[in-house]
Amino acid sequence: MSTQNTRVWFITGSSTGFGRILAEQLLERGEIVVATARKPEQLEDLATTYPDRVLAIRLDVTKPSEVREAVNLAIAQFGKIDVLVNNAGYGTMGAIEEVTDTEVRQQYETNVFGALDVIRAVLPQMRQQHSGHILNLSSVGGVVSFAGAGVYCSTKFALEGISEALAKEVAPLGIKVTLVEPGAFRTDFNGRSLVATENMIADYDEVIGSFREWVQDVDGKQPGDPLKAVQAMIQVVESESPPLRLPLGADSVSAIETKLESVKADVDAGREIAISTAYEGVIVGEIGG
Repeated sequence: MSTQNTRVWFITGSSTGFGRILAEQLLERGEIVVATARKPEQLEDLATTYPDRVLAIRLDVTKPSEVREAVNLAIAQFGKIDVLVNNAGYGTMGAIEEVTDTEVRQQYETNVFGALDVIRAVLPQMRQQHSGHILNLSSVGGVVSFAGAGVYCSTKFALEGISEALAKEVAPLGIKVTLVEPGAFRTDFNGRSLVATENMIADYDEVIGSFREWVQDVDGKQPGDPLKAVQAMIQVVESESPPLRLPLGADSVSAIETKLESVKADVDAGREIAISTAYEGVIVGEIGG
């Protein structure tokens, strides 16, 4: 089929949550979707309903060979990728001391290295066509870190840093980058996609206990509507000047605003000490300038 006037979306983690709802919304709008998941059989209904506009591919983002193969299959089928949505990911719950080496590494393999591999696999084709948009699913936890979710938040902080630099690198090439920063949305994140460490330490119960209870209690009652979230993502892609950051949910906006005020207060409080650390007579310019 001709894809000249139809966008091709490549979505990781398409079987559930934001990825699944986004794929459904795009297909209803007439877009083309490369839907990837570790269990592609969960996408068979979409492929059956839209046989000409869905390519369902097995993809475990922690396996670089599968990443390259999935991207190559998508380009071979449709000739291009217009929008990449890095949605695959999960959360690990536990205090920093509690989370094991294996749990930390697995968290980074999916949330950071997996996303990075997909970005680097898609970029050559986007550079060639001098267009494209990359949506990286971060979190309010990519701006604000929470006790009991420090390792998870650190992966989203990493994705924020990668995306901020990437946006500056690829803007002259016609490629756009947006970080999506959801708060609490009614997906399965607090259920299937949230893993508690097996190495719990009693001394942290008082600090982490209330967070664990909140995670359980709010599951299924989150204020955010995932359908409205994916509609906002589509709107950003359709925007002439999309933002680098897209907080979603009043809780995300509030938490980020509070964090920014806190950072500003710390900078102001230490300003004199900070600027006194230069060599005498040196004129300090902006980093990277």
